[in-house]
This record gives sequence, structure tokens and C-alpha cells, in this order.
Amino acid sequence: MLASRIPLTRVKSMRENLREKDRLKDFLENHPYNLAYKFVDSVNLDLGIYFEPMRNYLDLAYVGTISIGTPPQEFKVIFDTGSSDLWVPSVYCSSPACANHNVFNPLRSSTFRISGRPIHLQYGSGTMSGFLAYDTVRFGGLVDVAQAFGLSLREPGKFMEYAVFDGILGLAYPSLSLRGTVPVFDNLWKQGLISQELFAFYLSKKDEEGSVVMFGGVDHSYYSGDLNWVPVSKRLYWQLSMDSISMNGEVIACDGGCQAIIDTGTSLLIGPSHVVFNIQMIIGANRSYSGEYVVDCDAANTLPDIVFTINGIDYPVPASAYIQEGPQGTCYSGFDESGDSLLVSDSWILGDVFLRLYFTVFDRENNRIGLALAV
Repeated sequence: MLASRIPLTRVKSMRENLREKDRLKDFLENHPYNLAYKFVDSVNLDLGIYFEPMRNYLDLAYVGTISIGTPPQEFKVIFDTGSSDLWVPSVYCSSPACANHNVFNPLRSSTFRISGRPIHLQYGSGTMSGFLAYDTVRFGGLVDVAQAFGLSLREPGKFMEYAVFDGILGLAYPSLSLRGTVPVFDNLWKQGLISQELFAFYLSKKDEEGSVVMFGGVDHSYYSGDLNWVPVSKRLYWQLSMDSISMNGEVIACDGGCQAIIDTGTSLLIGPSHVVFNIQMIIGANRSYSGEYVVDCDAANTLPDIVFTINGIDYPVPASAYIQEGPQGTCYSGFDESGDSLLVSDSWILGDVFLRLYFTVFDRENNRIGLALAV
């Protein structure tokens, strides 16, 4: 059974992932898989908020740790607002990617239940085929019983082979999930585990530590000023209406308005191909032999902000954010073309380049998104 919609998760393209892999290998050798986090307490009883720390891997992906089963088996996952399903590799997976990651063994869990239903999930950077099951999922002090999740049998291609995470935990709307299943966040609410029907993200800038996803409340110490609330325009992804994208007061994209999706599982700013090409030209980005856009590193100090206007409020993204330094001192554009990954041709995906700057609240009770300047 195919997922009802294609999730937008697009952590990095294959060429970007391969470009980073040698650096990632050194990074992971110096930072063991089970390296202890030293963030905040997992539960803030005074605020009624449950915190799950995430590690920032080179601004490539933000990864948290969950456990599944009894006794718990641990996995590193992307907490992804661009999809709705949870899945991890299984011990029965035959793909090379599974040999490089933690795998779930159903025989070691006393609370495991199998459905026998085959599933297939397609993402912007790869696919997963496997079967549906149910078990207890734990993270951030929360215990979610009888949670539906996928176990992979095949993870074809190279993308997952080099990924720094094992699986994906989707946080988009239930309408995006596998038919007949209840996503993790909806189960947390139905089981009475959280006091408010919302969650929020704080993503660190370059620092490995400090990133967090919080459930059931908002910790105001992670942002400054007030939260600006924007209605969700379509209850599928976390989608909103955007007014324009401008530079130096002139509109350079989204002229007359467009749709944008807030996606923690995407690392870049993704837009329509012809529009992004024009932006690359404006910022002086040139396509390299590998197909990526390379920018003079000095431009990070000289180019103006690119301003995303949402619901009448400006959200500037400085050049130091949309120009990213890679290995060997090469700098890359933080913009990329959507290709076939968007369901609407003129839509944008605001990924981690944007979300590192703005603390984001995902309010399911009121179907709105809150944005404020991250501290």
C-alpha cells in the first residue's frame, strides 16, 4: 500500500550527501553514535513541556534519539514536519543501508505486534519498502503505546547508506500518513500525554548541541519578541501562504503570493526551478561540475538579506545564512530547485536555512504556525 501523499523530506540531494560523506566519516569517528547529550532536562514539569534534544550534524540534519519496544531498542531519527509516518530499519532488511544503521528486532520486544501490511514510502531523497507494525515508542520522557510504525525491508539507493540517522519520525498532518494509521503526535494527544496540542522546534546554528523539539508547550527562553501566528492554508503539510520574497525592497520571487511549506526535514530553501535559477544569478552563484551552485565565500559578508514576507511580517535571511561553507573552504548556495518534489509548481519549502533563524511553533489545536526570532 502506497502512502497517500509523498512526504517532502529532502535532507540533502545525493550529490550533496556524497560531497559531505568523507567529512561525515571523520565527524562520526570523533563523536560516537551513543554520545551522551548534555542539553536540557527531558521534562520541564513547571512548564508541562517534554523536550527531545537533537544533534546538529554539520547543518546537514538535526537528529534525535527514540526507542522502540520492550526492552527499548534505540534509533536516531529526523523529527520531520514534511511527512507523517514513523519508520526505522528492521533486522530483516537486505539493503546495504541497513548494515550501516541500527535495526529493530521484533523478536526482542515483548510489546511488538505485527500487522502484516506491506508499505512503501517515497521521499525527496530516497524510498523505503517494508511492513507495518505496532509497539511502544519512547522519547523526551514520553511513552507512546501501541504506536504504528514501519519496518524497512529495502532501502534502495545510496542516500540512506550515508545518512547520519536510522529512520524518520513524521510530524505533519494525519492526512499525509499511511491510510488507517495514527501518527505519533496524534497518539500523544489522544493518550493524554501532553497538555497542549502543539510542538515547537529550536535549531542551533553550527553548534552540534543545543537543538531541541518540544512537545506540549512552548519554552519562551528559546526566542525573543512575540510569536507571530500564521494560519495553516492546507492541512496536509505545515503549509502557509507567503506574500513575497524580496531583496533590497524589490520582489525577486513569489510575486503576488505563493504557498510555502515549513519542513524541518529539508536542509535548504527549495523553490521553483526557474525562480531559483534567477536567485542564483542575483547572488553570483555558479553551477559546478557536480551540479551544485558555488558562491564566493566573501559574498556572505557583502550580499543583502533576502526577505521572506509572511502574513504581512518580514523574515530576513542574511547572506551569512543562505551562503553555506562546505569542505575545503568552498561555499554553496542555500537555495535549490524543487524539481519534481513539490506538489504545487509555485510552492516553496522553507527548510533549515530558514528555521535556524526562526523558532517555530506547530499548533494543531488552532491549525496555525508561530514564528519568532530564535535566540
